[in-house]
Amino acid sequence: MLNQYPTWKYLLILFTVLIGAIYALPNIYGSNPALQISATRTTTVDTRTEAQLGSLLKSKKIPFRSMRLGDDGLLIRFSNVEQQLKASDLVKKELGDNYTVALNLAPASPTWLTDIHALPMYLGLDLRGGLHFLMAVDTETVIRQAYERYSNDFRGLLRGKKIRYLAINQHGQTLKLKFRTAALRDQAKNAIRSQTHDLTLHDEDAEGAYLIIGRMTKKALHNLELHAVQQNVITLRNRVNELGVAEPVIQQQGDSHIVVQLPGIQDSARAKKILSATATLEFRLVDVDHTVASAQAGHVPPGSRLYRERNGRYVLLKKRVIITGDRITHASSGFDQNSGSPTVMISLDGAGARSMARTTKENLKKPMAVVFIEHKPITLMVDGKKVATTRKVEEVINVATIQGVFSSRFQITGLSSPKESQNLALLLRAGALAAPIRIVEERTIGPSLGQDNIDRGTRSVIIGMLMVVVFMGVWYRGFGMVANLALVMNLVLIVALLSLLQATLTMPGIAGIVLTVGMAVDANVLIFERIREELRLGNTPQSSIQAGYDKALSTIADANITTLIAAVVLYIFGTGPIKGFAITLSIGIVTSLFTAIMGTRAIINLIVGGRRIKKLSI
Repeated sequence: MLNQYPTWKYLLILFTVLIGAIYALPNIYGSNPALQISATRTTTVDTRTEAQLGSLLKSKKIPFRSMRLGDDGLLIRFSNVEQQLKASDLVKKELGDNYTVALNLAPASPTWLTDIHALPMYLGLDLRGGLHFLMAVDTETVIRQAYERYSNDFRGLLRGKKIRYLAINQHGQTLKLKFRTAALRDQAKNAIRSQTHDLTLHDEDAEGAYLIIGRMTKKALHNLELHAVQQNVITLRNRVNELGVAEPVIQQQGDSHIVVQLPGIQDSARAKKILSATATLEFRLVDVDHTVASAQAGHVPPGSRLYRERNGRYVLLKKRVIITGDRITHASSGFDQNSGSPTVMISLDGAGARSMARTTKENLKKPMAVVFIEHKPITLMVDGKKVATTRKVEEVINVATIQGVFSSRFQITGLSSPKESQNLALLLRAGALAAPIRIVEERTIGPSLGQDNIDRGTRSVIIGMLMVVVFMGVWYRGFGMVANLALVMNLVLIVALLSLLQATLTMPGIAGIVLTVGMAVDANVLIFERIREELRLGNTPQSSIQAGYDKALSTIADANITTLIAAVVLYIFGTGPIKGFAITLSIGIVTSLFTAIMGTRAIINLIVGGRRIKKLSI
């Protein structure tokens, strides 16, 4: 019989629409303003913290929707942003610096939806609100560190080739090597040139000695600065992704700046701490030939340096670094099998493994220390103005005796809590910044402005859809109402797919949805006009319906494929908002083909399929 689907096809369409409706549902519930309270290195968030804050908020008459203690700390939900901000100031004052209080937006979906991973789609910076940072990379530090590496490398090179030198010093962007004779200087120059071509070397006789003056070439300096910026972009992206910020925008701008956009993040202090934190490790041997007491008295040996342990005691370490954090390829947190204390498992690259194996082999039964280094952002008042800078914090977290030879895999202990081991592993895994960064521009888009954009975007979708619905109902009558029903199905499926993919919806994305709403009925217009043409030719209603769908299919496919190709090109070559527009347009094309062809025909088949009718409502 004409215009009838097999039962399985009806069930497939019904199942698709039902699943789409379920996964689109979380977007109706939206999000609640929330506070996320987490502990720092020396504290914990537990039931006592929960009871303390619950009593505090109730005593100050600040209502909250719920309070839940989880692995990530304590989450307190509020009904509006005003309550959230009042509670934030109060909680920060109550808990002090030992806790991190972050503003957040928590999905308000029921538990049964979150259990099946039905989550609302991410909203972009222009819809959800968030933070925009412009960061400058401190390339001068990168250059200074490069000269320090050259100094250490050349000391090892000359010692290996048994070329005696008086001193190797760094003065700004100049490297000065001092020798007793011109012959030794020439030997050293040849050895250095065989190792690197990034330095210009020239001779100088001064200070009663023979000198080599080394400076990096302009090309080497440019490549070093470019690499530092690119490495920082990668590191920031990894770090933000590890911390769970949805769809951040992190990209280079100019020669030495980076743009960072964090949708949904309202706490700028917390965001700056995440972005600016630079954590790495250095492995150094303990100086057992000299005493700490002598070093504290001012007699620090030339090749050593005094460090402080976490317990306040001092330890004397050798200046030569065995390996640094850039040799770490992977880090994971766990617990020591013997003591049960928190640990971080470290994996090294080839060069790091060779250096560690050589050091542990040559220094069996000698102590080795792990130095944790962090650059913390601080603000100083200079001439009455706030100046952003960083403070380098170094502390020894572990001193242990080398019991055997190891290379690429080992563990470090001495961490105070599992949370600290997780944070350290995260920062090491995400990588250390190649150079310190400072924030030169900061913009905050408030939730109220984002909500205003959402309201306008929603209004545009509703108005556009209503106009299409009225037109289709008036022009195509009963068939037009079927197309309108398919249009609603199409919108539900678009939202469901965006939620499933956890894509980020922005204002251009809403524009793509509005455009899709208008384009979605194009296929039905072609089909319905074809059906009208078949009826004018004197064909029966049933054969006209079948001919209308069959003959219009190729035209519909051609038109939508060309539009889809354009959307794919926009996604490949576009950035940011253009990608968002391309994603929603592509999804809309695919769903509209499904609803306009299969969906509408299934409904029409159920209404008129297999029946003897003399007239169609078209």
